[in-house]
Amino acid sequence: MEFNTPATTNPIDQLKVVGQPIHRIDGQLKTTGRAIYAYEWHDANVPYVYGYPVGASIAKGKIKSIEVTAAKRAPGVLSVVTTLDVGDLGKGRFNTAKLFGGDEIQHYHQAIAVVVAHSFEEARAAAALVKVDYEKQPGAFDLAAAMGSAVKPHESQEPDTAVGDFDGAFKSAPVTLDETYTTPDQSHSMMEPHASIALWEGDELTVWTSSQMIDWWRSDLATTLGIDKQKIHLMSPFVGGGFGGKLFLRADAVLAAFGAKAVGRPVKVALPRPFMANNTTHRPATRQRIRIGADRDGKITAIAHESWSGDLPGGGPETAVNQTRLLYAGANRMTAMRLATLDLPEGNAMRAPGEAPGLMALEIAIDEMAEKLGMDPIQFRIINDTQVDPEKPERPFSQRNLNGCLTLGAERFGWSQRPKIGSRREGNWLVGMGVAAAFRNNLVLPSGARVKLDREGVVTVETDMTDIGTGSYTIIAQTAAEMMGVGVDKVAVQLGDSRFPVSAGSGGQFGANSSTSGVYAACVKLREAVAGKLGFNSDDVVFENGQVRSGSHTVPLAEAAGDEGLVGEDTMNWGDLTKTHQQSTFGAHFVEVGVDVATGETRIRRMLAVCAAGRILNPITARSQVIGAMTMGAGGALSEELAVDTRHGFFVNHDLAGYEVPVHADIPHQEVIFMDEADPMSSPMKAKGVGELGLCGVSAAVANAIHNATGIRVRHYPITLDKLIGGLPDVA
Repeated sequence: MEFNTPATTNPIDQLKVVGQPIHRIDGQLKTTGRAIYAYEWHDANVPYVYGYPVGASIAKGKIKSIEVTAAKRAPGVLSVVTTLDVGDLGKGRFNTAKLFGGDEIQHYHQAIAVVVAHSFEEARAAAALVKVDYEKQPGAFDLAAAMGSAVKPHESQEPDTAVGDFDGAFKSAPVTLDETYTTPDQSHSMMEPHASIALWEGDELTVWTSSQMIDWWRSDLATTLGIDKQKIHLMSPFVGGGFGGKLFLRADAVLAAFGAKAVGRPVKVALPRPFMANNTTHRPATRQRIRIGADRDGKITAIAHESWSGDLPGGGPETAVNQTRLLYAGANRMTAMRLATLDLPEGNAMRAPGEAPGLMALEIAIDEMAEKLGMDPIQFRIINDTQVDPEKPERPFSQRNLNGCLTLGAERFGWSQRPKIGSRREGNWLVGMGVAAAFRNNLVLPSGARVKLDREGVVTVETDMTDIGTGSYTIIAQTAAEMMGVGVDKVAVQLGDSRFPVSAGSGGQFGANSSTSGVYAACVKLREAVAGKLGFNSDDVVFENGQVRSGSHTVPLAEAAGDEGLVGEDTMNWGDLTKTHQQSTFGAHFVEVGVDVATGETRIRRMLAVCAAGRILNPITARSQVIGAMTMGAGGALSEELAVDTRHGFFVNHDLAGYEVPVHADIPHQEVIFMDEADPMSSPMKAKGVGELGLCGVSAAVANAIHNATGIRVRHYPITLDKLIGGLPDVA
């Protein structure tokens, strides 16, 4: 099916099941420990063994030799496979650095060997006995130092943009802002590590793994191993968090495959926590310059956003300027990104790539501009709203209700009671409120599904879509139930298996809308098959209450399936509506903080997110996504930072003791409001994504609240005590 015209009325609009607050159908499995994650697959009759990775201890250079004699002689060791043993391997389309193979070291903790033993402990102990002789080479590890050599990315990645005469408009503007903001390197820090089990049967490979994108992984694993993709079977039915870190094939799957080949047994490999920072991907640091010019009435006349980030050779930029191209009006504008070559571990997608760090800067700048103008920051945002793409005014937004989010949020949060800067004190706490706009583009990818109807009237959905804790099982079940006129209890959902039709996968806020649209398309085919078998006119057939009705004729759905059952399969493809209309999601984040007047300790007191993201498929699972994203935003504002050793080129705080993420005690009351809307331009579901929107802008709202509380403006994240304490009031 191709979606190339706006959706009209369809069965989803009944909203008997879709849009309802149905609890997760996989919830009981997870709360009782019966959901099986990658490393936990176990058959008592299968002799599993364990692999432990060895990572490079330099950041750049060559391997001269690897001595494994002592490791091979260690107790319990079955084999040691080194990167020199396998030689040069292919590199997947989505990987920047090689995951394994050859003598070149491109970054610290790049996998150079795997030790396979009877137990995890034996493998780990023997891995410490592997000795490597390197030819070390100098590298670049400091973004600030590398900015001078940063270059314009390839036009196919991210072109510069310019509309009007920014320089002239900025120079003539009566009120201007020109500031620099920085965001640090950040880690995904998901609970479940990257983990895989590999099993060879002849020349066919089965991998149980933790992957957001089954088909991407399968394709790139085939490229890396140099085998036929059809010989690989990948399974990932449950994923314990990904945040973008599991979008792309990682070393655990490759090492498990080589280890299993060497010993002729299934091998389990889980990357240790330090490898998750240094061996996998991370959100790259940015330096961002923002310039805004406005008339004295608050209308933006000039806006420019420039960003610098770094990555390995062949990598791409952190697209931190993207939201500035679309979020606010202004006739004269420009954006630019520059990419420096850094020999740090690969920078790549992390939840809301681009918009998350970009809004950390832009939404502070917008507040600073409002302050210069003497305007309320919400009013400043509202008067600079636009209903068309500012760079291409001929392209209207399919829907845009940013102002509604800001207005409703201000009312619900009590914005009218916001104190003057530094004026509210409760005991030792300086109290302030902050706001920031939320923005994330609506993305869609082709997505397929197969839907089966059996003689018991049970509808089974098969798709390689993944559930990374987002509720995919539930919203897919709701979609099939709505389309086929049954309850969720009559729907079985099977996910995360490469034998199923290729889906959009989970990432980029595209998963929910795209995958349910694929299920919709498959259900249309199944409805046609049912109607055809019964001889019904498909134009007036009604599916409800487990029955099929056409005119005065009604047949139970189970009877229509017959003994052999019926199947519908299709893929949702997308036409040009994303080109003719700008499709985006919007929101507003409100935060109240308290800052200790003596120490600078910041405590978040309450948070509110108001989201306009098309039809909400399930308000329970959507709310969970948003409050999780808000929590991540709090960490980005106050604590999360990968510390770079610029001498040796690695992230020092590569575990959860040193890389500090928020805990329950850090997060107070959170409220989420979804605007009532449905976007017919987005899909037959009329939905959009919301999981990443919940993060975008949160950190800036925290920063703006801290400024309101203390009068201290911090432009360099995270906002730690040392950046506040010097500006706090004198205390006895």
